[in-house]
Amino acid sequence: MQADVLNIQGKKTGRTVELPEEIFGIEPNDHVIYLAVKQYLAAQRQGTHKVKTRMEVQGSSKKLHRQKGTGGSRKGNLRNPLYKGGGTIFGPKPRDYDIKLNRKVKDLAKMSALAHKAKGNSIVVVEDIKMDAPKTKQFTETLKSLNVAGKKVLFVLPEYNDNVYLSLRNVEKVEGVLLADVNTYDIVNADVLLLSETAAKVFADDVTEEVA
Repeated sequence: MQADVLNIQGKKTGRTVELPEEIFGIEPNDHVIYLAVKQYLAAQRQGTHKVKTRMEVQGSSKKLHRQKGTGGSRKGNLRNPLYKGGGTIFGPKPRDYDIKLNRKVKDLAKMSALAHKAKGNSIVVVEDIKMDAPKTKQFTETLKSLNVAGKKVLFVLPEYNDNVYLSLRNVEKVEGVLLADVNTYDIVNADVLLLSETAAKVFADDVTEEVA
C-alpha cells in the first residue's frame, strides 16, 4: 500500500513510500496482540512484594499456656497469624511475572497491530524532521499541521536524534521511539502512528531482503 509523505506543514510532498502488504495488509490476529500486550504489562511488574510468615516475625516462641485445662482455646505462640503482629498466611512472595512468547508470535502480534492502524487510517508519514536545536514549540506546530495534535501519538524514528527527542519529550500524549524498539503495546496504545519517511522505508527494505 502506498502512503503519501507529508512535509512539516502538513502538505503532500509528491513522494510516496511503500508500506508492504506483507506487514500492513495482513488479517490482524487479535489473540496474539492480547498475548503480546499481556507479556509487556507483566514485564513491568517488579514482583518484589513480600510479607513475613510466622517464622520471620519477631516474638517469643514460647507457648502461651498449656494445651488443656484452661477452659480456653488452644494457643501457640505470639507469632500466630491470628494475633496482631503475627505472621501472614498465604501472603505474596517475590516472583517473576515474565511470560514467554515465541519470536514468531511476537512478530505476528506487532504486524497485526500495524495492520489495525493501517485499516483505521491511523498511520501518517512525515518527511524527516531536522532541528538545529531543541524546539518544543516548533514540534507542537508540526503536530497541529499534521492534524494529530491532542491525540496519543507514537512518533517512530529510524535512529536517535537528540534535538528531536528533547523537542517532543515534554509534549503531552506524544512518545518518541526508535524503530528497532517499537513494540506491540506502544502501537496499540497510540491513536496515531507517526512514521518518519526514513523509518517507513525500512519496512519495505526489510521485506525485500527477506524475499531475496
